[in-house]
Amino acid sequence: MAARAALLLLLLLMAAAAPGPARGSQGDREPLYRECLSRCERQNCSGAALRNFRARQPLYMGLTGWTCRDECKYECMWLTVRLYQQGGHRVPQFHGKWPFSRFLFFQEPASAFASFLNGLASLVMLLRYRAAVPPAAPTYPTCVAFAWVSLNAWFWSTVFHTRDTALTEKLDYFCASAVVLHSVYLCCVRTLGLQRPALISIFRAFLLLFLAGHISYLSLVRFDYGYNLVANAAAAIPTGVWLPCGHP
Repeated sequence: MAARAALLLLLLLMAAAAPGPARGSQGDREPLYRECLSRCERQNCSGAALRNFRARQPLYMGLTGWTCRDECKYECMWLTVRLYQQGGHRVPQFHGKWPFSRFLFFQEPASAFASFLNGLASLVMLLRYRAAVPPAAPTYPTCVAFAWVSLNAWFWSTVFHTRDTALTEKLDYFCASAVVLHSVYLCCVRTLGLQRPALISIFRAFLLLFLAGHISYLSLVRFDYGYNLVANAAAAIPTGVWLPCGHP
């Protein structure tokens, strides 16, 4: 059963690559922004102008997927922000996100750097754990697996904050959910799994199916930020309650 759930998760992650419905915010609904974007694309994103853009674009920008349309969206976003600020209005969101100043190809440099540091810390702790704990320890496989799940999540978080696309956003959110559920599983293993292996197997299959359902809903039905937040918070509650009561 667990193997089937894992296979379903793989298929759902592949389906996550499909584009979702467009998200609108105040900034990208602004007529000024739309007019600027349309004019920029007409002038720069076709024919000889597009070839000129690609010739001038730094190699690192092209390799990270920045297109002519992306450049137009970025420039028109900041034009709109400046006009909002000049009029004394609050800075609006664009496509569901607050505007960030790009550095090189990093779309959200501070967040990308923070995610990288968290991943590095997870790697250091994994190496320390493997050096200090023998592989024969009962919870060794589960703890090492949790470390790899965490490393994977921080990797995709770094990628997402470096280059925000529909796919990298989904991978960031889904891998973060996997960390939350794996922490619940780790608590269960520490408290019940060693004495009740059949129970832990059932619980593992349940968590895999829960994650599959979560990814399925966000990928195939609606990418709902509010639901994702509530689902992850609800899943994390058992860890906060369970862990202090667990055995050392």
